[in-house]
Amino acid sequence: MTRKRFDAAVVGAGPGGTTCARELERLGVKTVLLDKADFPRQKLCAGWITPDVMADLGFVPSDYPYGIKRFDRINFHINHVKIPVRTRQYSIRRYEFDHWLLQRVKTPFYRHTVRRIREKNGGFEIDDRFFARYIIGAGGTNCPVFRQFFKNKSPRREKSLIVTMEKEYRTEFPDRQCHLWFFVNNLPGYAWYVPKINGYLNIGIGGKAFRMNKRGDSIQYHFAAFLDMLEQKGMITARPEGGKGYAYYLRHPDIRTRIGNALIIGDSAGLATRDMGEGIGPAVKSGILAARSIALNRPFTLASVNRFSLPQLVWSGLRP
Repeated sequence: MTRKRFDAAVVGAGPGGTTCARELERLGVKTVLLDKADFPRQKLCAGWITPDVMADLGFVPSDYPYGIKRFDRINFHINHVKIPVRTRQYSIRRYEFDHWLLQRVKTPFYRHTVRRIREKNGGFEIDDRFFARYIIGAGGTNCPVFRQFFKNKSPRREKSLIVTMEKEYRTEFPDRQCHLWFFVNNLPGYAWYVPKINGYLNIGIGGKAFRMNKRGDSIQYHFAAFLDMLEQKGMITARPEGGKGYAYYLRHPDIRTRIGNALIIGDSAGLATRDMGEGIGPAVKSGILAARSIALNRPFTLASVNRFSLPQLVWSGLRP
């Protein structure tokens, strides 16, 4: 079988992967982008977009062809105290956003589930179909690049594991503002209520898995309690059915993101911010940095990737 040869292979076509591929392409690196899913595809996410993400991606709200909602205030709730915070943030639907980012990339894209990666002849052979000198893991928490090259040498901290449950659906909802609740019902994390354009609402919770396991709690229990609260407050008109979950890791100081010519970015590296669990911003920024590390022969450092979201959230509200 003839293998398709490239300088770099990016595994995962979410925001981090497409950004990395686009930057590699801009810098003249012959790249292939792989993902197991067809696009557009459903993706669980609150869909919180910051001005910094827009700057990194090189667009403004008027450039975006789908629905985008601007928030000039976010309401924080801590111990039953409501704290309105002036800000400038946005919400999108990942179903649309990820597809748009993929369409902006000229890199060859293949729907392909990566099953085997072998180091061979100074590069990486992927399932006997692709060969690349560099490989970038952008496939999220269960990324095959992380599993093969980083899991044993640089394991993630289990205390940083976050489990979530959320629901995004089209509905009538009386409150058009964004709300975040911290430690509601003794949840070791926070809950969110994020309205979106065209009548979509995303509601969900995320919490530290080890604390819930220690107490005998479950994410399902906390999600049901959160829905009870929203109904009591009149913030949802009908209780949604279902709710799906996923897991990811908050950032910790001992991240190893490059071993030889294998690199990991975004949720593959566990880069979600430590306070808000924001993943899109760190994924996009780390994708750019990984591409420049490869193309310009620079160290791959995360010094410019935000560890916390709150300072940026507050600062964005002070901008003109």
